[in-house]
Amino acid sequence: MTQPATASMTPAPSRLPSVHALQGPSEQKAHHLDPHLMLQMIGLSKVYRTDTVETHALRQFDIAVAAGEFVAVTGPSGSGKTTFLTIAGLLEAPTAGRYVLDGEDVSRLSDDASSRIRNSKIGFIFQAFNLISDISVAHNVDMPLRYRGMGRAERRERAHEALARVGLASRKDHYPAQLSGGQQQRVAIARALAGSPKLLLADEPTGNLDSVMARSVMELLEELHHDGATIVMVTHDPQLAARAQRNVRVIDGHVVDPAAEPSA
Repeated sequence: MTQPATASMTPAPSRLPSVHALQGPSEQKAHHLDPHLMLQMIGLSKVYRTDTVETHALRQFDIAVAAGEFVAVTGPSGSGKTTFLTIAGLLEAPTAGRYVLDGEDVSRLSDDASSRIRNSKIGFIFQAFNLISDISVAHNVDMPLRYRGMGRAERRERAHEALARVGLASRKDHYPAQLSGGQQQRVAIARALAGSPKLLLADEPTGNLDSVMARSVMELLEELHHDGATIVMVTHDPQLAARAQRNVRVIDGHVVDPAAEPSA
């Protein structure tokens, strides 16, 4: 994922404000935290700084996603969608605010702690598939499991089950180049599923596919949601967003539809 276009840019002051200065009232209201939500961000801010400029990618960003929801996050380029996704995936830390994942406050973790939680609780589906070209489909799927120290037999079993779930068990020994774009994205989804994540994060998952393949991938995501998966999908496509259970729109680093609450 690339760093997003800027949401807003202002000259950096000679003395930058502290993290506490960026916090809003919502961050002080601990009673708003709901331990039953899969994902909750309260008063989140993300600021990128250089010597002369600071870029506010997220400002007082509030979002909640219930376990088992399928939520589409939409908005124009530079609105903060990708920044939200990188923080949700523990690839970056917020400048201020709170992020609670599966009942655990993950706002201020060390890199090692972030890596452990990311590997055990979060599955990523990327627009560009991010498959390794010189290893088989099965080895692509089991690759993240190796970082858990999982034994070979369990990795193989999990990879087979994940590939069967996306309809590609018979292609386990193929290489990515031998598959269509839609099949490669299904492999990427299988890789995300193999670790039994609590949360699936999808970044424009159909962006590199034609309409037929895109429809197939969306149908698979809908099946996963029907089976209980929690999915957050970033997309520019309003037709794809409409197929999600709920839409959240982001503009200039804010959620502009605060009335959109998690589905019961």
